[in-house]
Amino acid sequence: MMRAKARKSLHHRETTAMHCVVSNEMNNTTAMSLAALGWSRELDVQVRADERDLEPMRIATVHRSRMGAQSRNGPVRLDLPTGVKTTDFAVGDWVLSAPTTHTLIRRLDRHTLLQRQTEGGRMAQLIAANVDTLFIVTSCNDDFNAARLERYLALANEAGTRPVIVLTKADTSAQDPAEYKTQAQALQRGLEVVTLNAKSQDAASALAPWCGEGQTVALVGSSGVGKSTLLNTLAGKTGEQAQATSGIREDDAKGRHTTTSRSLHAITGGGWVIDTPGMRSLHVSDVAAGLDMLFAEITELAPECRFRDCTHNHEPGCAVQAAVAAGTLDADRLARWSKLNEENLDNTPQMTGPRGNRVLKPKGKRR
Repeated sequence: MMRAKARKSLHHRETTAMHCVVSNEMNNTTAMSLAALGWSRELDVQVRADERDLEPMRIATVHRSRMGAQSRNGPVRLDLPTGVKTTDFAVGDWVLSAPTTHTLIRRLDRHTLLQRQTEGGRMAQLIAANVDTLFIVTSCNDDFNAARLERYLALANEAGTRPVIVLTKADTSAQDPAEYKTQAQALQRGLEVVTLNAKSQDAASALAPWCGEGQTVALVGSSGVGKSTLLNTLAGKTGEQAQATSGIREDDAKGRHTTTSRSLHAITGGGWVIDTPGMRSLHVSDVAAGLDMLFAEITELAPECRFRDCTHNHEPGCAVQAAVAAGTLDADRLARWSKLNEENLDNTPQMTGPRGNRVLKPKGKRR
């Protein structure tokens, strides 16, 4: 009896939280257009003629056994058919549902998918779907870490979403924020970097180019860098509706987790933002194309090496090592590429075996 009451109480709290998470600042009785939710022609052409009576919805929250969605008329709880696993869905996904029962029928194809490999995990963890721009948030203090930022950039590149590095706490930095911005811009060609105070309304203006109507952004970064604060600013959340925030520990500049789940929120300017929990670690897997884009200066030099399979570590005639010796390529940058490339090779399943009978080799240390 006590367990049943506890489950009922938990269900009530989570259902209430789902309704609060999805855009409380919006009037749920007022219908919005699908385009305002992020609907596009690419999604529309996926809907078959016999599915036109179904209702498109966007996944707003994903829990272990249930999901919440944002419809044109406000937030709803989806009814999941038997056998449907919530782990197959990500916040930001588009689904078709029965209009009266809100029963999930099927998920539409994604145009982008952010996912990460967890240490020891067999399956990738879905972070967010149909994201146009990824805000990689870090702060102008000891949290700034070029190697960690490169991991996020490889993730964004592979997913096909546009990365923007957001440098927070510029107003409290002991070091000139411009120096952090210069370091960040050097991580990838054409990378856009924004420096701001997440608590200021100017932050919303600085990020407005990526937050227009129907656009979707996601916030990623370690704990304590100001993601929740930035979310509150972008979504205009104040008082009880605001996401909880916490600072960093003074002794090691490490943050405390405040966001514990992924969720979709309306941005004051008309877009949508997906908040994510802070990530202590980010392992790379199956991001070869993302690494090539991230380390373009190495990728372009590789064809000039004497050996096609050059590792750029010790082989004679290596054009990459020659660039390091000439001072045109940073040795630390090459070392970080080497580490990420090796990790990606170790973690990415590969096809092996004779032609016509090839099988997928599980990821793990290469022999």
